[in-house]
Amino acid sequence: MLWCPSLPYNYNLTLSFSLSSTVIVGSRLWPYAAGCVRNYAVATEQKDEGSIAVRSKQAQQFDWALSKLDSSVRRTGRITRTLLLRIFHDVSRAGYPSGNQALLLLRSCGSLLPEVPLEERTELAHRVWEKLQELGAQYDASHYNALLKVYLQNEFKFSPTDFLAKMEAANVQPNRVTYQRLIAAYCQTGDIEGASTILGFMKNKDLPITEAVFSSLVTGHARAGDIESAKNILPVMRGAGIEPTPDTYVALLIAYAEKGDMDNLKTTLEAAESADCSLMDRDIMQVIFALAKAGHQQHIPEMIERLRHERGFVPDAMNLCLSLITQGQEDTAFLILMAFPTLQSDNFNDPNLGNFFLRHCIMNCEYDIKALTNWQMFQMPLMKLFKEQELPVRPHYFWPLLVQHGKEDNAAGVVEVMKSMQELGVSPDVETFSNYVLPVFPSREAAQQTGSGMVGLSCHFMWLFKLFFLVPAVICVVKSICVKFLFLFFQITELLYKDERFSKEGIKPAAFFLYNLMDNMTEGQVQAQEDKLRSFFNQLHTQNITISMNLFRGIKNILVSYHIPELIKVQSLIFSLMLLDIVQIYPVLALENRLAELKAENKPLNIVLKQIIQTLSAEENLQRALELKQQHEQDMTVGAYATLINLCCRHNNVDEALNLKRELSRMDSSIALDTSKYITLVKALALNDRAVDILKEMKEKNVVMNDNSITTIFHMLNAVAAKGGAGSIRRLQDTIFTLGLAKPTANLCSPVVTAYLDSNDVPGALEAALECQKRYNHLPRIHDIIVALVERGDTDLLQKAMDFVSQERGEMIMLYDLFFAFLQTGRYREARKIIETPGLRAKPGRLQWYSEKCIVNNQMEALEQMVEMTSKLFECDRDDMYSYVLRLCSKNFLSLGAELTIRPHRSHGFHSKLQTCSQSTLLCFCLFAEDTNNWQKAEAMWTKMQEENVIPRERTLHLLADILKSNGQEVPFEVPEVKPHKKMFSLPVSAESRVPGFKLTDVANSMFIITYSKKDQVKDALEKLKSMLQLDHVPSHLAITRLVQALGNHGDVAGIQQVESQIQSLGTRLNLSSMVFVNNTALAHIKNGDVESAVELLEGIYTSPDSTSPSMSFVFRKVLEGGNDRALDKLSAMAERLANHFACYRPASDLFLQLLDMDKVEDAKFMLARCNAVAEQKEVLLSFVAQKAQVPGQVTSLILDKDLTSAKALYEQMQKEGIVVDELSLKRLAVLYRNAGETAPFPEPPVSLTNTQTQRR
Repeated sequence: MLWCPSLPYNYNLTLSFSLSSTVIVGSRLWPYAAGCVRNYAVATEQKDEGSIAVRSKQAQQFDWALSKLDSSVRRTGRITRTLLLRIFHDVSRAGYPSGNQALLLLRSCGSLLPEVPLEERTELAHRVWEKLQELGAQYDASHYNALLKVYLQNEFKFSPTDFLAKMEAANVQPNRVTYQRLIAAYCQTGDIEGASTILGFMKNKDLPITEAVFSSLVTGHARAGDIESAKNILPVMRGAGIEPTPDTYVALLIAYAEKGDMDNLKTTLEAAESADCSLMDRDIMQVIFALAKAGHQQHIPEMIERLRHERGFVPDAMNLCLSLITQGQEDTAFLILMAFPTLQSDNFNDPNLGNFFLRHCIMNCEYDIKALTNWQMFQMPLMKLFKEQELPVRPHYFWPLLVQHGKEDNAAGVVEVMKSMQELGVSPDVETFSNYVLPVFPSREAAQQTGSGMVGLSCHFMWLFKLFFLVPAVICVVKSICVKFLFLFFQITELLYKDERFSKEGIKPAAFFLYNLMDNMTEGQVQAQEDKLRSFFNQLHTQNITISMNLFRGIKNILVSYHIPELIKVQSLIFSLMLLDIVQIYPVLALENRLAELKAENKPLNIVLKQIIQTLSAEENLQRALELKQQHEQDMTVGAYATLINLCCRHNNVDEALNLKRELSRMDSSIALDTSKYITLVKALALNDRAVDILKEMKEKNVVMNDNSITTIFHMLNAVAAKGGAGSIRRLQDTIFTLGLAKPTANLCSPVVTAYLDSNDVPGALEAALECQKRYNHLPRIHDIIVALVERGDTDLLQKAMDFVSQERGEMIMLYDLFFAFLQTGRYREARKIIETPGLRAKPGRLQWYSEKCIVNNQMEALEQMVEMTSKLFECDRDDMYSYVLRLCSKNFLSLGAELTIRPHRSHGFHSKLQTCSQSTLLCFCLFAEDTNNWQKAEAMWTKMQEENVIPRERTLHLLADILKSNGQEVPFEVPEVKPHKKMFSLPVSAESRVPGFKLTDVANSMFIITYSKKDQVKDALEKLKSMLQLDHVPSHLAITRLVQALGNHGDVAGIQQVESQIQSLGTRLNLSSMVFVNNTALAHIKNGDVESAVELLEGIYTSPDSTSPSMSFVFRKVLEGGNDRALDKLSAMAERLANHFACYRPASDLFLQLLDMDKVEDAKFMLARCNAVAEQKEVLLSFVAQKAQVPGQVTSLILDKDLTSAKALYEQMQKEGIVVDELSLKRLAVLYRNAGETAPFPEPPVSLTNTQTQRR
């Protein structure tokens, strides 16, 4: 009988299944064999021809099974025979068992059943194997390895050679795990000769001999009666470069325990302690089990005294008791029971604690287990018919054909489709190439050869093939030394734009190159090289290079996400005026001529003057802009002043910027700049005290600070840090926090620490971080500080830092900080000591943070070490840990870029050649850059997962399969099909695994919540929100709003309250209106038929003494759309009651406006008649009009489209009131003037009414 410690009652969903490569050592089992239920992946669909409905039902049943097993292991560390049989019955009845379902059932037939005799466990495993095979389950090496593990756990005697023969007959190749477990099987019976035979197989196959093999050999020699040889395995390991681990020492301890040799057992315990191999309670329990089984009960009390009652002791001890009772060792089990800390307490009063013990003793006497699955034929003719009928044929029309060929890996078919596209005059776009053409080729070389050998295809196609491999190669250089190569990139862009070989029918690959260039620069690089990029954009401007609108927007979105407001404006002006095929619409000379004409005619100059200054700002012509300002100072507008102030700040002309700011204030002291302009001014003044005055003005004028503004402040402070101004940063931070412009966050506190670290003042950085914690409860960049202290070897400061973190954040957080610092600096021995601290448990958020850091920085060794060290970490999700390594394995790298990046001093010769070679030669250099992914490492991870008995999730299997397939390797397991409704959600996982440095941002996670909410998958949305908050990520306003709305549609009042509570825990970072929750709670009540509760809730809001009369328009709109007359009547009555009795007119106004908005004019008139005061609510009515005016031209279109006289009057009135007329309305007015034969008193805007109307439609 084999015993396995259980898991504690509070064991959460991240349990881990058998956390070691050493499966069985003698008669012992790995401590965590009771493990991972969470790592049982969600059921996958089988590739049979069964009904989709049946498979869907089967998947739901398996989800239920997963949940039940999860709950059982969390509570008891084991599962019951009844539960397992029930799940087996359900899976068998549903049919279509998947590979993961088979693994779940097989692995549950071992040590997870401590209450079931060994023989019956094995019989159940055989039943499961045969039944699932009969139902069509496809078995691979992982299933055979799982069966081997069950045999070892159940001490089932079998012939390893016969087992190998069965695998061969099934055409399944054994792997390293198979051989390791066969060696363990031989050693279990003391057959060293048989183990040596398997060792020979492993050596012939060049398979590594791991610690698991050595541990098995310790057991094998001991059971063969050669205890000295068993003892000598340890020095042999050291000679082979493998340091004995705690598991090796436990194997030797069990060998001495089976012999009853307490002297050597104690000596080995001391040796383990001196070797820094920490033995846990569960290790000592395995020794106790071995003593009991071997009949040496007299030594057990001495070993019980060595138990330290660590975290999880009681569940482990319970499982030990059950295993002992099943083995017939009730007396020893009772000794363990009496060692429970609660039974040893003087105030013990729980009479139910021993129930499990008594129940199993009774059941063990009567134990009896019971018996227990084509439209491509006409698509091309259809495309040709489209062409004949002069209908547009788009590239995406061909995607279904390309997808089909891609599934079949039919490169020739893809080429034929491309030829057909060329015949029809359709050019494949970027998305077609990247998503549907290139993936079908097994390698870059194959794609290039195919592209070069495609007879009949134009040069355009062949050059596009090469272009798709050019960009990643060049981008690799961008990532580290983009400054040195900006001129080179400009040359490449110019070549791609002007060389006709790259272009066809107006398609310019240069635009794609530019987009990828910006997309692959990190935020920090863009921030640091803002000036260089501005120069780069200006160079493009001078060469009249044009790009498409879509790619222009893409580049702009990238810059927006990087929070570079000034660069965005420069890029927008240059690209919109000079790169979008409207070059020279408003050249400065023409604008100045127009300005002179208007002045001569004594007409307003402000609009044209502002346009000139904006254009000059884009050209960085500060001198001319200031001259114009001096000449026409009386015509300067607020916008013109703001543009000039920014231009002065960019040129570091601080005095002039302040003068302009004073002039603007004299013009109108109430005028406030927008937030970004204020922050730019603060940045320019950061190194002197005048920046504080600007911040105070922002507070006085109530400048709105949203999330983007806060991020911009963070980047501004970082820019000051780059100049080495720690004192200036501290002064700015204190002012910002004191004035309440922003709340202290770890990000906003970090620049002052950055300034010290950049100047190599680590003690100063530590003091700054500690001060931030004391003042603002944030500890910025503590990881970087600890790493620096470890590298310096400053133990005193390191101790100070650790003591402070322990006091402020807790001992566990402190240990993780130290653990990550040791990993980062390569001190793996020290890191192992930290992570093996008794009682330490997994912190998924912290582990994910460091794993993502390793992935981004390509730190494979540190990540591997962490995964290996956490194999025994309590509650560590092993599937997650291995998935991080697989993601890093799939990261592409470029040998050329790596050489230039890592060893630039060795590339001087190559670099000099780059400077003198032609552009075509440069392209050839780039095309030779290799990209590979580390499939060997990924394959090794798959083997280790089997050693640990980890059942991978579907996402992990897909990731691993993609790596192997992309490298032409055979996939050694069944790849689960992706359910149609889950395909979209697999894309981010694919991106994370394939794109270097990619990780899901808050925006991406928020999109998950939004999509789940729209699909009514509120449970998944709530889980995603919970996971974001656990990682200290902040969801977007829209994500929270959509989730709460979805909960309201489901009538889930409790769910809305839960979300509100979670959001409130974030403080005010989201600035989310409480009415989002109130309105949707009311709708949830209405959904449940409880209109009275909804009315009571809303009425309480408006009758509250501190009520701000918020809007409930959303409730009225939803009720009107739903046609719920009963709810509408009660809500209308409430609105009238509030208006007439409480003088609260907001609900009545909201109802009135909603009726108007939905064209219920008569109902709106009736409402107005019953509540006349609604007509006096000017603010609400004006807000409604303003909302309708958000679409350009909507408000004025009724007049402008009818009559010029009325239009003139309206325009003059708007001018008098200082209202800015949008360009579309001005365009319409200009057309009316032109049609009437008159000249418009303003420049006609360059917009097209037809295009705008089309876009609006």
